Amino acid sequence: MRIQVLGHEREIDDSRIDADGATIREQVREYEAGERRAFDVEIAYPDDFTGRVMRAMAEIPAGDTRTYGEIAADLETAPIAVGQACGRNPIPVIVPCHRVVGADSLVGYAGGLDLKRRLLEHEGAAIPGER
Repeated sequence: MRIQVLGHEREIDDSRIDADGATIREQVREYEAGERRAFDVEIAYPDDFTGRVMRAMAEIPAGDTRTYGEIAADLETAPIAVGQACGRNPIPVIVPCHRVVGADSLVGYAGGLDLKRRLLEHEGAAIPGER
């Protein structure tokens, strides 16, 4: 399904979310309006490395970030592997891959760096490399 957030359209795999489309869209609208900081839906995480990284991303509160290296250290893997798993996240925004950043820069985001920056600014997170 496609969702709109902060003027950008994103594709998400709603088959991994135990909620109907109207509930998902309403929670995204509430997030966008600043009325919601976390999504209240059940997620079916993949039973693989991507699922482990998604669970780690889901633990990052709104307004915070973690680096690829920090998550890699927690999962005993390489930062590039974490980045690749972030890129495979089937439910961006809801599982917040935008909260995973480089040590001194935003680095990539499947929705584009403009959206990643806007999501982080919306949440009040510090953006690496910017003061």
